[in-house]
Amino acid sequence: MKIYYGLDDFQTLDYAVVTSGTFDGVHFGHQKILQQVVSATKAQSNYGAESVLLTYHPHPRLVLFPDQKDLKLLTTLEEKIELVAKFGIDHFVVIPFDKNFAAQTSKDFIENVLVRKINTKQLIIGYDHKFGKNREGSFEYLKANEGLFGFTVQEIPKQDIDDIGVSSTKIRQALENGQVDLANTYLTYTYSLTGKVVRGNQIGRTIGFPTANIQPPAHKLVPAEGIYAVKVQIEEQTYNAMLYIGRRTTLGEDLARTVEVNIFDFNQDIYEKELTIFFVEKLRGEEKFPSLEAMQAQLAIDKQNTLVALGV
Repeated sequence: MKIYYGLDDFQTLDYAVVTSGTFDGVHFGHQKILQQVVSATKAQSNYGAESVLLTYHPHPRLVLFPDQKDLKLLTTLEEKIELVAKFGIDHFVVIPFDKNFAAQTSKDFIENVLVRKINTKQLIIGYDHKFGKNREGSFEYLKANEGLFGFTVQEIPKQDIDDIGVSSTKIRQALENGQVDLANTYLTYTYSLTGKVVRGNQIGRTIGFPTANIQPPAHKLVPAEGIYAVKVQIEEQTYNAMLYIGRRTTLGEDLARTVEVNIFDFNQDIYEKELTIFFVEKLRGEEKFPSLEAMQAQLAIDKQNTLVALGV
């Protein structure tokens, strides 16, 4: 899959089968669209058809509603690229999203990008997907102007997506409730978080459970507070681990939320390195203990429960 950060380096194709959207999470519903794009591309192989995914970065809401601080994303751009690549898309185009881009009309976008730059012959979109300023470019508008624009338009029906029962919103809600197993079912893969290891207060080390403190990427959704059974990947090696997300209520009041992972059978200096956490199961919620000793005893139980959850 070829990746483009902008359209300057994109060479106009002979026959493009295109889809467009934010594709946050690349969940089961998105995958249905990608599979249809790949299938349609193969069906037109005699015309030299190639598949194109257009996405937008940063997320449009960050540009259009900068005062809203509640946007949490299921995937970073890097994660999205990695997930989409598995479906056989030929070209992944990241269009820089800013206020100037948002202000262009749907007709301008269609003529300048879809027609002239990409040479779209088939456009496949999810239901309720719209182009251009104020989302004015609806499926109905596109369908009515197929002859004018020179490409056919297919919308994945609302019924098809609803029958799956999947949406990015549902997945976000599941994760915010700590239902990582449900989120993983919707996604069809294990939800993950990649972040840099930063220095903490090293309390865990004093009670036999040293942790690596993780700095999540901006706008990445961090699941509900509590203890999780997880897998951790560091430089292509995978380890069993348990993860804490919370405000360390046993240590004091009004402390900042932290993401800390205790990696089993591991003793390496990984400060400033990146690691990836794969969420398998939530074990329990955040608890305040009367002492560090009481917390230590519970963590020993949590470790055993983690090993069971991970099938170790």
